[in-house]
Amino acid sequence: MPRAFHIPGVIFLFCAFVLLFLVSVSLPYLPALDIARVHFSGSSSTGDSTQGQLTELRYGIWAYCWYETSGERTCSPTGHGYSTTVYNADKSSWQAVGPSWTRGLAVHPVACGVTFIAFLLSLSTHVTFTLLASLVSFLAALLTLISFAIDIALFAFVKHQMGKLTGVSEHTDTAPGTRLFTATFYHILF
Repeated sequence: MPRAFHIPGVIFLFCAFVLLFLVSVSLPYLPALDIARVHFSGSSSTGDSTQGQLTELRYGIWAYCWYETSGERTCSPTGHGYSTTVYNADKSSWQAVGPSWTRGLAVHPVACGVTFIAFLLSLSTHVTFTLLASLVSFLAALLTLISFAIDIALFAFVKHQMGKLTGVSEHTDTAPGTRLFTATFYHILF
């Protein structure tokens, strides 16, 4: 009978690992799974934009991408801890999101790795490995909670900064990566 209670835990850990892996890949590799999105209705551009005006700016774990009115998607170089600067049309107002706000996003792959280790340990039926799997699962849940807090903080800061742009109508929203991450956190906890 104890094995019957063991199998759902293994399934939940596997689902959490898969979801965390997808979120960890994020932008620019999976354009649909970003952390925060800013939709622009007014005239705006990034410091990297060479052509038209922005219609959308997406923040991922490893990079940010912007969409111009021409429909072209351009992504920043992939890296850890990137920064963005957004200007209004006449470049009289600008707002920045520095690398200190995006550096913490690297906790996502760490949480993914710890969840994978917990999943591997949970495959064993030995009492010692089962106990170790429980402890590692707790650590994975804690790291996932920290990652979720970092996502929320980044979203709130981006919303605050983009709201200060003058002459630009913008709407900041959580992206599918954050929503998928919420589902992952739910799987690990329950």
